Amino acid sequence: MLTPEQEEMGLAARTFAQRELAPGAAEADRTSVFQIDLMCRLGTMGFMGIIVDADNGGVGADYVSLTRIIAEIAEADGAFSTALLVHNVLVCKAIERHGNMSQKQQFLVPLAKGEKLGCFCLTEPGAGSDAASISTRAVRDGDSYVLNGSKQFITSGKSADIAIVFAVTDPEAGKRGISAFVVPTDTPGYNIIRLEETMGQRASDHCQIALDECRVPAANLLAGEGDGLRIALSELEAGRIAVAAQALGMAKAAHARALRYARDRTAFGKAIIDHQAVSFRLADMATAIHAADLMVWRAASLKDAGQPCLQEASMAKLFASEMAETVCRHAIQTLGGYGYLADFEVERIYRDVRVCSIYEGTSDIQRIVIARNLTDDV
Repeated sequence: MLTPEQEEMGLAARTFAQRELAPGAAEADRTSVFQIDLMCRLGTMGFMGIIVDADNGGVGADYVSLTRIIAEIAEADGAFSTALLVHNVLVCKAIERHGNMSQKQQFLVPLAKGEKLGCFCLTEPGAGSDAASISTRAVRDGDSYVLNGSKQFITSGKSADIAIVFAVTDPEAGKRGISAFVVPTDTPGYNIIRLEETMGQRASDHCQIALDECRVPAANLLAGEGDGLRIALSELEAGRIAVAAQALGMAKAAHARALRYARDRTAFGKAIIDHQAVSFRLADMATAIHAADLMVWRAASLKDAGQPCLQEASMAKLFASEMAETVCRHAIQTLGGYGYLADFEVERIYRDVRVCSIYEGTSDIQRIVIARNLTDDV
């Protein structure tokens, strides 16, 4: 059961998503336009600082509320929900957890209030799942660090005002030589090389970024030198729970469209939902969605209770992301030829949801994490 506060936040997100976001989602996908104006609107509602304390400009909500909000936004537009997820979980929470008072006032407060948008620059052309193998360098030069390197698949990399950038400060220290920096994106040397043309989530800019003699003040170092990987991994649980919620929202959207079509479409003298092959498919989809919802809720509840939940987060992310892809595939099958057309939206949802089993740890990585925990329990 959700608390009244959690219900209220979920309802507010749903109202915004269906009234403001959903009507333009298909056009945003077609034209590859990120609806940044609507992100600013979300900021005025407090949804750009969902899990940030009120003292730092946020609303101080819990992780269950976060998952409800992300799912509702994703049900309207999966691409838009990715930018919101990255901003809240990976950027705002990282600064709140690891930043000093000055960094919080300078960077976190405007981020949490929705005055600025954040991005998270970890992945590189040669370093994805193996985050410890990044090659971007940061060299100390007086009161500054000079950053050089490349970042890949950076959500909101073009639209963001503030980036958290990970770079190697001590090449001899291996994974303990990685550090994290807060970098305003108007800093000289922060260059957008290109916007990626992706299979899905076209309404959220994904960039390749080059850092070319990018000089940032030493005061922008998060925590200390060598703390970068710890910072990057600190929100693994929350990030995976949020992606699971995102996949859940998109699965709900696909199922709703398939159900509506099955009730309206007739074949052989009756609505196709009255044919057992179709009704059983829809029943299986609904059951899988319900199971994923419970897994997301449990993982988020454990997170709120301060309990270890890496295994539950990985299970929720694995199951929800793969479930959502299957549900979208079945939704297209239910609509038949119309499901293959852009006019009926399930093909867009299918394209958008495909990446959920890739980012924030691939399905293979989730299985590795789960298997290790099973071994540790023996």
